[in-house]
Amino acid sequence: MIYEIFMPALSSTMTEGKITSWVKSPGDKVEKGETVVIVESDKADMDVESFYEGYLGVIITPEGESAPVGSAIAYVAETKEEIEEAKKKASGQSAAPAPKKSEEPPSKLVSAPTAASVASIPDVVVSSPRKSAPAASSGRQIVSPRAKRIAKDNGVDLTKIAGTGPNGRITAADVEAFLSPASALAPVQAAAPAKVSAPAPAKAAAPVALGTAQSLTTLQKAVINNMNQSLSVPTFRVGYTITTDALDALYKQVKSKGVTMTALLAKAVAVTLQKHPLVNASLSDRGIEYKSNINVAVAVAMDDGGLITPVLQNADQTDLYTLSRNWKGLVDRARAKQLQPDEYNSGTFTISNLGMFGVDRFDAILPPGTGAILAIGGSRPQVVATKDGAIKVASQMQVNLTADHRVIYGAHAAQFLQDLAKLIETNPQSLTL
Repeated sequence: MIYEIFMPALSSTMTEGKITSWVKSPGDKVEKGETVVIVESDKADMDVESFYEGYLGVIITPEGESAPVGSAIAYVAETKEEIEEAKKKASGQSAAPAPKKSEEPPSKLVSAPTAASVASIPDVVVSSPRKSAPAASSGRQIVSPRAKRIAKDNGVDLTKIAGTGPNGRITAADVEAFLSPASALAPVQAAAPAKVSAPAPAKAAAPVALGTAQSLTTLQKAVINNMNQSLSVPTFRVGYTITTDALDALYKQVKSKGVTMTALLAKAVAVTLQKHPLVNASLSDRGIEYKSNINVAVAVAMDDGGLITPVLQNADQTDLYTLSRNWKGLVDRARAKQLQPDEYNSGTFTISNLGMFGVDRFDAILPPGTGAILAIGGSRPQVVATKDGAIKVASQMQVNLTADHRVIYGAHAAQFLQDLAKLIETNPQSLTL
């Protein structure tokens, strides 16, 4: 019997997935529940496991290419004798891509991006996001099919090569670099396998050749889709100047305990949202949805392009120190593409902070499914006049609230910012309680 491995739906916005790497090569034995392929969704890299035992017969979608959700990306043969049958089936599919009338269309194969819908596909199961542990820790070398072919043709011992792919996977480029006499770095890399025991540092972005076009990553496509959706929402913006002297003093006190400024701001926003549930609400087909939780999403730029918003769930009810620890873990997993879907798509209110780049003020675009986003600029010393007419120097920051005018009106936004400023300026110590 021939089984199909389908491209799963890993998020609500995912329409296609990109193959990061194939863990198995054609002809390899596949155990039930064993990872076969790593798929890049819009936010994370996920393991796709086989639901049946057999042999990987043929790969339809190779590494680096994308396939629509619900489409077959490989065939698994139940026996070795059926591998050729799987290859013929794949050849027939490529020659006649239109599905037969007796077959279900892809839309029925994956009906919704939930765990239940993915599990309803009998040939594939999706596990947790990729772990950052390297391949060497499992004692098994992971090699791409093309790398195997090149190594075999040139008599290369793959154990002498340290892979640069996901989880230490050896790619074709690694083998070619090892073979190239012009590359003096390859033997050095091969002579230091100890480096494989630790996660590789983030690679510097490759220089972009001027006059050329660079294809979009899956994450960038997801961001573009979200931004296009935001164009249909009537938004308005309200700005406010907040004095941060008291907040800065508190930060100096708690910084040594691992508290970040991001956690302080998220906590302040969450506490203020308790008084303004409308600012935490959003519009849906049922009307105005008042959220039962205050989940603060914070925008984070990714090194390889795109934007992701890890979510501090129940930020109003979580103590400041736990919130800071949670935030550090979220950022680490976000940059390693290990976030679970509910860790990036459950936000009810969003913060975007560019103050660390010296930005004074900016406008943020409202994310889909939320009612408001707060853009935070940098805090800097300013000469200000006091109520009694004196002059003093105070640190101030500019914040801009972008809101959905179908849900939130100007007075609501102004009152929210007024209360946020009052908390930060006069009683930030309450955030530590």
